[in-house]
Amino acid sequence: MATRKVRILMARFGAGYEQALPKLTRAFSEAGFEVIYLDLDDPEAIVTAALQESVDHIGITALPGARVEQFADVLERLKRHGIEEVAITAGGFMDPDSVERIKELGVRQFFPRETTYDQLIQWARANIRSLAA
Repeated sequence: MATRKVRILMARFGAGYEQALPKLTRAFSEAGFEVIYLDLDDPEAIVTAALQESVDHIGITALPGARVEQFADVLERLKRHGIEEVAITAGGFMDPDSVERIKELGVRQFFPRETTYDQLIQWARANIRSLAA
């Protein structure tokens, strides 16, 4: 039985850098992942899309203005819907204290702005497995 591609939902919190998330999405698609791109920063919309699309992982780009409370909201909603096995990673613009706080909440990994697409893809291949496998 063939397994399906790993499905990653990519979303953002904050504003600015309009091309960052589409470029990241394209890099992951070209690397063989199935990517669902959500150009919304609403925690409820992110979790609803994760449920509807049966994703294996959520990656959130933290742009200027991203807040710890947004991550807490997503994690709480995932828990409420019983899909806590869907891990979240984040990367981008956040001060060290906020990064620590979101990790304490349950964000698995935070990638600083200098992280390359190749590094992100290598991490994803090593750490994200299809829930359908």
